Amino acid sequence: MAEIVSLADAVRELVEDGQTVALEGFTHLIPHSAGHELIRQGRRELTLIRMTPDLVYDQLIGAGCARKLVFSWGGNPGVGSLHRLRDAVEHGWPAPLELEEHSHAGMAAAYAAGAANLPFGVLRGYEGDLPSRTRVARVSCPFTGEVLAAVRAHRPDVGVIHAQQADRAGNVQLWGIAGVQKETVLASARSIVTVEEIVDELEPRPGAIVLPAWVIDAVACVPGGARPSYAHGYYDRDNDFYIAWDAISRDRETFTAWLDEHILGSVVA
Repeated sequence: MAEIVSLADAVRELVEDGQTVALEGFTHLIPHSAGHELIRQGRRELTLIRMTPDLVYDQLIGAGCARKLVFSWGGNPGVGSLHRLRDAVEHGWPAPLELEEHSHAGMAAAYAAGAANLPFGVLRGYEGDLPSRTRVARVSCPFTGEVLAAVRAHRPDVGVIHAQQADRAGNVQLWGIAGVQKETVLASARSIVTVEEIVDELEPRPGAIVLPAWVIDAVACVPGGARPSYAHGYYDRDNDFYIAWDAISRDRETFTAWLDEHILGSVVA
């Protein structure tokens, strides 16, 4: 059953060096504060999974937390490249970064398989040269003989998401654009959910996803925990920061100074 704890305690208790960690959220509800806490606590040698790694993964990679990235697209949305990711891949700074690149459909299938406790997901795709550059196999359908692509299920050691609300029993509700947050929690051995607020009772909302307390290990109340992305119904996306990040992240010294001031020098309860 979920425990309501501080974010620092959740990371301290549940995330260890060398583990596979997935921080998911699509367009909004991206768990930035949780990623920052991983940096503050100095986690190292992590395999990071994310369908669309953006700023928070650029920060984690630049801070030296990652050894491998499993992903399907990486960039600063609407702006350009992730310069800390590029520096790690091209120059090994601050540490070499191994890449395992998939299609969006392949990542979704891998998460769905993990959530269903299946060993792999099946889909059509992975034509051209991508199969030679990633982990994918071919399987034949036992009913039609069609040859399909198979991707190993994502089974993170720890899954991390952000949501709008939790109740005092640890049940979580999120709404708005959904990515693979539900699948991430269900596929992971342990899970951390940060939320905007804790309420006495969850109010049913059309199209909302409710994650029961018994599939979650820790819930932490972190208002603004998705910034600079947005949380539907709570605050808007900070577009100016996404633009500013391009200059901050291009230069190692500028990035390191920003990290020292805004992440390592700050504390989240």
